[in-house]
Amino acid sequence: MKLSKFLFKNRSYTPLPFLLVMVIFAKPNLYSMITGFLIALLGEMIRFWGVCYIGSESRTTGKVGGTKLLVSGPFAYVRNPLYVGNILIYMGIGVMSNALFPYLIIFGFIFFVFQYYFIIIEEEKYLKDEFKEDYIEYYKNVRRFIPKLRPYKKSNNKINFEFSRGISSERRTLQGFSISILILIIIWIFR
Repeated sequence: MKLSKFLFKNRSYTPLPFLLVMVIFAKPNLYSMITGFLIALLGEMIRFWGVCYIGSESRTTGKVGGTKLLVSGPFAYVRNPLYVGNILIYMGIGVMSNALFPYLIIFGFIFFVFQYYFIIIEEEKYLKDEFKEDYIEYYKNVRRFIPKLRPYKKSNNKINFEFSRGISSERRTLQGFSISILILIIIWIFR
């Protein structure tokens, strides 16, 4: 599907209009800054946990692909922890900005769920073709966006948590996260 491939390839840039509107219309206050920061931090923690397992494979922008089926760590609870983390980060930064509240948050949430849904369809097609029965079993037992309380444990393909893999892969996201928060702190101080 062309839309899925386009969204997958450009998923690093689609948040930019959301962030631009957020900065232009920002009206942060103490409560929005604290609440939003906690939501965004939770999202970044989920993302970081995920990239400590998946590493730089999460950074591909060409073709959908992957060398292994991840079912360890956060992937044992939800199939798409990086996307769940991203949505929380965007929503948290939106809450911090208090821009066009609540409309920007609602629109952003709908947009990112829509975007990730189409990206995930493309990824799932690849995973089903590549990992066949192992993926089908995983797919049946772990949800896309809503985490389960008990981890999925049926796999011989366990990948271990590796902090250095996470730091290496997450550098760009951490920079964007920090810059966004710094901009909002500056706006909050000087408005």
